[in-house]
Amino acid sequence: MKKLQIITLGISLLALAACSKKGDKAVVSVPLLQVGKPISNSGTLPGGTYKGTMLAGQTYTVGGDITINAGDTLLIQKGVTIKMTKGANFIVNGDLISLGTKDAPVTITDPRRTKTTGISTVGKDSAYVGGWGGIYASGTSKLVVIKWTHLDFGGAALKTLPFPNANSLKVDAQYILYFMNPTGVFIMEDSWIYGSPDDATRFYGGTYNIMRNTMEKCGSNGGDGFNAKGSAIGNMAYNLVIGGATNGTKSASDGTTLGECQFTMYNNTYVNDGFRNNGVFGARSGSIEIENNSRALVYNNLIVDCDFGVRIAGGPGGAKVYLADTTTNTSNIIAKTAYGYNFYYADNAAMAGQFVPTNVAQPVVTHPQATDIPNMAAFLGSTYTFGFVYDGTSLVGKNNPMFVNYPLPAANDFWITQASVDSYNFHLQAGSPAASKGTTTAFTPITNGIPVDPNFGSSGITAPGKDMGCYQLDGTGNQH
Repeated sequence: MKKLQIITLGISLLALAACSKKGDKAVVSVPLLQVGKPISNSGTLPGGTYKGTMLAGQTYTVGGDITINAGDTLLIQKGVTIKMTKGANFIVNGDLISLGTKDAPVTITDPRRTKTTGISTVGKDSAYVGGWGGIYASGTSKLVVIKWTHLDFGGAALKTLPFPNANSLKVDAQYILYFMNPTGVFIMEDSWIYGSPDDATRFYGGTYNIMRNTMEKCGSNGGDGFNAKGSAIGNMAYNLVIGGATNGTKSASDGTTLGECQFTMYNNTYVNDGFRNNGVFGARSGSIEIENNSRALVYNNLIVDCDFGVRIAGGPGGAKVYLADTTTNTSNIIAKTAYGYNFYYADNAAMAGQFVPTNVAQPVVTHPQATDIPNMAAFLGSTYTFGFVYDGTSLVGKNNPMFVNYPLPAANDFWITQASVDSYNFHLQAGSPAASKGTTTAFTPITNGIPVDPNFGSSGITAPGKDMGCYQLDGTGNQH
């Protein structure tokens, strides 16, 4: 157990002169957590090994890879801005804790880049070209916690391998977040990822709680958002994913013999995902993908103008076998892959014709669900041959989810070029057809192995919400 130092910043004591009077009380501010010694922000931090604390409100410039040794901790206090230059990375062999707050988030960015709004296309938007590198956590990293943290313009290609024996990691990899300890814990909550050239995340093994985050412009000509592989287990819930190249959330049991990848994916909102993938159409999803011997529980998701609906992969494709595990095994955390109560809206017939993905490039085993909106079991009928192409024309423009501020119906391929939140508001209006249509009883989130702690764990595993999507009418869910 690490020896921690806790310091109090900004303590104010009131009425000291009258402290003997009955009823007088001292008012003490909440102390900020500090681990080890403060890290100075005078001058550019060169590459090397670091531990200790980056202090609240300060700006740091980084000119080389920041390495955290096994057994050490680097803690980032609220309001810190880290300007990453020269494609620098965080190489995490120990623990990394980033504790931003709603009022004072942490920002890790490339200072050369500026966020843009409106039309976004590859080749013109620097969001799709890596600026700084990523956060790469090795097999000795026991804990990574990222709360209220902006990760902007990451994904510069790795120049050298940060550690040996890493699943699928090679020179030129361009991920933002990478974690591979099968006994470790990764927490990402209330945070943002803006821009990436490839998969925003790669998770191989370990336990995860991925909740209430916002992801924009991830993947250039391909790449997934939250991409869990190996024997990774956990939750992906209340996330907003807009303008992703391919899948918003994905599970696959690649690269491990330690067990299946198992995730709950619930109450997420997916908007305009799947349109920059230059691979074979139908061999990847545009919202949610369950493949390669993985299991998932997929409920209460709001899927708007995405290339494909929930895709449970059903067979071989290219060099891989993408078949998801849909069998029953009560010894697993998820006994059986299950899904339902998902909401679909589309502005053209091609998207509506893939609410239930069809066998365009390879077999899929997503069954029409009567609990979905629209009721795809009733729409396709009892004579529908599973996997066959169907005509979704009559579903176009139906069941507008009634966002507070977003143009639906959308015209002129707006769903292809609008890949960021901008000033839009994806909360639901009170009369939304997605309101009160979710399930709160059909499944439970994964809690085993996820520590709940304000600093060294999850801030809380949010239960399924009755309103479909990441924003709940009672103010819970995603807080962005």
